Amino acid sequence: MNASGAREHVAVLRSLEGDARADRLLADAHALGIEALRAVRCAELVFVRGAALDDVAPLLDDPLLVDVQEERADSIVGGVVVETALHPGVTDSVAAALVRGAGRLGVGPVEAATGRRFELVGDLAVDDVERLATRLLANPVIERCRIGRVDPPWEGATAAACVERISISALADEGLLAVSAERGLALDLAEMRAVRDWFAGQGREPTDVELEMIAQTWSEHCSHKTFRATIAVGGRGAVAPLLRQLRDCTERIAAPWVRSAFDGNAGVIGFDSDWDLALKAETHNHPSAVEPFGGANTGVGGVVRDVLGVSARPIAVTDVLCFGPTDAAPEDVPDGVLHPRLVRAGVIAGVADYGNKLGLPTVAGAIVHDLGYTANPLVFCGCVGLLPAGTRHDGPHPGDRVVVIGGRTGRDGIRGATFSSMAMDASTGEVAGASVQIGDPVVEKGVIEVVVAARERGLYSAITDCGAGGLSSAVGEMGERVGAEVELEQVPRKYAGLAPWEVWLSEAQERMVLAVPPVSLGALRELCRRHEVELADIGAFTGHGRIVVRDGGEVVLDLEGRFLHDGRPPRTLVAVTPSVPAPSHSGRGGVEPAAALLSLLAHPSVRSNADVVRGYDHEILGATVGRPSAGAADDGPADAAVLRPAGLGSSAGAAVGIGVNARYGMFDAYRMAWAVVDEAIRNVVAVGADPARVALLDNFSWGDPGDPQVLGALVTAVEGCVAAAEAHHAPYVSGKDSLHNVYATPAGERRSVPPTLVITALGRLPDVAQLVGSDLLHAGDAVYLVGATHDELRGSHLDLVLGIDGPGDVPAPDEGAPTRYRRLHRAMRDGLVAACHDLSEGGLAVAAAEMAIAGRLGLDLAVSGDPLVALFSESLGRFLVEVRPEHVDAFQAALGGEATAIGTVRAEPRLRAAVAGVTHIDLPLGDLLRAWQGHVAGSGASGHEGET
Repeated sequence: MNASGAREHVAVLRSLEGDARADRLLADAHALGIEALRAVRCAELVFVRGAALDDVAPLLDDPLLVDVQEERADSIVGGVVVETALHPGVTDSVAAALVRGAGRLGVGPVEAATGRRFELVGDLAVDDVERLATRLLANPVIERCRIGRVDPPWEGATAAACVERISISALADEGLLAVSAERGLALDLAEMRAVRDWFAGQGREPTDVELEMIAQTWSEHCSHKTFRATIAVGGRGAVAPLLRQLRDCTERIAAPWVRSAFDGNAGVIGFDSDWDLALKAETHNHPSAVEPFGGANTGVGGVVRDVLGVSARPIAVTDVLCFGPTDAAPEDVPDGVLHPRLVRAGVIAGVADYGNKLGLPTVAGAIVHDLGYTANPLVFCGCVGLLPAGTRHDGPHPGDRVVVIGGRTGRDGIRGATFSSMAMDASTGEVAGASVQIGDPVVEKGVIEVVVAARERGLYSAITDCGAGGLSSAVGEMGERVGAEVELEQVPRKYAGLAPWEVWLSEAQERMVLAVPPVSLGALRELCRRHEVELADIGAFTGHGRIVVRDGGEVVLDLEGRFLHDGRPPRTLVAVTPSVPAPSHSGRGGVEPAAALLSLLAHPSVRSNADVVRGYDHEILGATVGRPSAGAADDGPADAAVLRPAGLGSSAGAAVGIGVNARYGMFDAYRMAWAVVDEAIRNVVAVGADPARVALLDNFSWGDPGDPQVLGALVTAVEGCVAAAEAHHAPYVSGKDSLHNVYATPAGERRSVPPTLVITALGRLPDVAQLVGSDLLHAGDAVYLVGATHDELRGSHLDLVLGIDGPGDVPAPDEGAPTRYRRLHRAMRDGLVAACHDLSEGGLAVAAAEMAIAGRLGLDLAVSGDPLVALFSESLGRFLVEVRPEHVDAFQAALGGEATAIGTVRAEPRLRAAVAGVTHIDLPLGDLLRAWQGHVAGSGASGHEGET
């Protein structure tokens, strides 16, 4: 700030039209109990140094969208003003783009930074303004906030760029644990003893670089030590390590079209004679809890790089998001926890920002709301990639160069691997700022183009992404057997002052590490220059089996690859098989099915996600032939997305389906696992995928594995995964576990997430022209229920909206489902199915309502049994199928007695459902629409044809 009090060269960008951000902030403020706020006016701030604003005006001015003004000393008038700016060192991708643009205009060198201004109108008390500033307008993990003007973050992050020797050789157990705690290493006593003893054998103390590298390599996040542990289960003895169970399952299935499973960054399966598909799903839970936008944003970026790490071009992304109740009272949100409204908004925006800017469609996913996710939101990001069949790399080889391409290294993402391996508490946001990464998808787009072009020209022998643990993990894993030597001075940095361990451990985004034969280095440099991607040659793979790191010629790390990757003491854990708790409620007497259906359709975990999907570009690249929404008004729910990437020689397509239902896991983790595997497969089968060609990804988000009950549930869930996959003959090709999703309140209460398993299924449609939709098509068609309904209401979404834990069973495994799915698929191939929708949350009643909504037609249904069971049971393995009258006999013959005629499609837009001759639901389509999408702005749900 200069002497006059005005900041030099500050542009103020205001939206010309109605600002949706202002409306959302006003609603969020009222939800926080600050009713005195009457209006909010938002503006973006752009700080420029090294050039006048006129010089960069072409990069800021958009007469259709924004009004650009240069700030004057008197430019803030009326109301209370709050301004924010990023902390020094936090990635500012907008400012980076401005600097790049200025360079192209011939302006510079220029420095830039961005911030935000909020003008608050209302009779606000001082504490109201402070609450708004700290709880709503800024995230202190990444931003500075000030009432009034905020200074731009010109100064870079600084630290003494030195190497420490950590004296541990003489430490007893208490001292070892203190070192682990003080440095956030997340290493237990046995691990710290192993570290001490190894260095004692080397005759020296470890450097901070070495200690930090060991910690990230041995972290739960990177080494999966619970999934690799020996687990003794009470009453049963030891079970095989969980990861081995999943891998053995895939080996027993022995699907010939699996190209690579549980090896490298992503799984790879055969698609046709010319192309393979890569698939991966990751979690980004802890980062999203403390910085929702950045956490979800870099979750997408990270999983895209996982697929790029097997040399595949990313073609689509997915997301499964789990939040606490967005209507939670502020006083019910624990200290140090962001309100679920803010978490949800930030996460959704982060997912959209990265995928949209990369030019990748977001094609499938789910949104779940439950009280158990209030302090621990879960973010699952997935990616599908395309690569030439048979693409493999056999390096690195001794003599190959260690090459880093993409973003520069900063202090963002420090200790992210160990941070994600620990429970959170009220202080997490204060201490984890360096663990939060901020993405720059524009840089990643260039990296993608370089990698794909380099793959086609054979310019590298091995590749991996720079993810958790940064260069430490990437170079450490690539050089595990062959060895590598690195010079940290060659690593490009965002700013000066980084200590060597920070450079080595930083998880700064948009970086890939390649093993490049020296003869290919010039060609790779030229590719990077063409795509404006930075390249750094930082060392070489050696052949001596050690990882050696220097900083200015001084050795700061020298570790044996064998010790680093095989020296961690194996864990032996104790588990208790959890028993199914007795219901806490005696029954469901007095429930009115029609009212229950409307409540189910309006529940945040069931209702339309059009308000989210519209923010994602699911059409880009022109490959999405089966969209997230479907039907007459393109607003009905689709069971799975279907992709047919451009350039394929065949008419085949890839279907992506999701299975998730943590409610079952609260009662029976084994049945929950079966259910979500079955749901994911059921979703892709419903659109026409061949059930004999389905690959699976598993993603576990669990609580504290040190709790025998929690670990016991994890053991039974893995066993359920294995049993379901083998029954369906569907192999796992990759997976990820995220443990320690626990929040410790200031009062000492530990809150764990519900046991949550997400299964992603990728199936193959032989011909996309035979894709089957979920929307009703023709009045007069017959409607069939495929599969059997049982009294399985325990953990149901009916109980969720009733607010009870009622009697009955969690849906049991359906051993007959695999055969039934194959029969249904043959009927689809023969053209006997007009429409199909799977039965899941809310059972038959919700599935029927969704098909009616999608097709804007009515249904008359008649079933037998107990009304609540018949209408709302969530038994597995079931579909609702529409069949043309001329195909009825052939369809029944094809299903071999597995299909029951239960109704007819009607032109009148109304849903009627009778049970044992008594009508229990009789609702116009307008009522169904209002419940299902009434929360979506602009949906028109307040007025639809057919209302009575």
